[in-house]
Amino acid sequence: MYELLIVPDARLRQKSLPVTQFDAKLNDFVQHLEAAMLDGMGGVGIAAPQLGLLQRIVMVDCSLGRHKNKNHGRLLMINPEIVTYDGEALGREGCLSVPEWVGTVPRARRITVRYQDLQGQFHEVVSKAFEARVMQHEIDHLDGILFIDRIISTKDMLRRMDI
Repeated sequence: MYELLIVPDARLRQKSLPVTQFDAKLNDFVQHLEAAMLDGMGGVGIAAPQLGLLQRIVMVDCSLGRHKNKNHGRLLMINPEIVTYDGEALGREGCLSVPEWVGTVPRARRITVRYQDLQGQFHEVVSKAFEARVMQHEIDHLDGILFIDRIISTKDMLRRMDI
């Protein structure tokens, strides 16, 4: 029903709209989003636009795979907004929608994100390190921004198979 979009699909560059209906249709989509993230190449996050739905929905789960540093487990964030940023760090990123490449991207070390859950209730989460990086990466997708737009240098781009 939903297919993972790959660059250069133009839908990945569009800005997503806020979610206003918290209903069964949203719940069904979230199941597809989770399945796509788990089926990905070790993906620890995914955003609705990557499946062609231009709505402000992201899922992150930094407890998956080799990334075992402190995190909040699986988080579904609807209409997420980063309300505070602190510090800066460089880190290597890849993306399910840019499957062949990785690159070094500057991100905030620590962020606070305000978001809604499946029932529309508001929450805030403070995240740091790798989890903060993943959240920033996925929230960028909601504004049509890919990690390749933020890399420090095209010379730093590496094919996944080379790392």
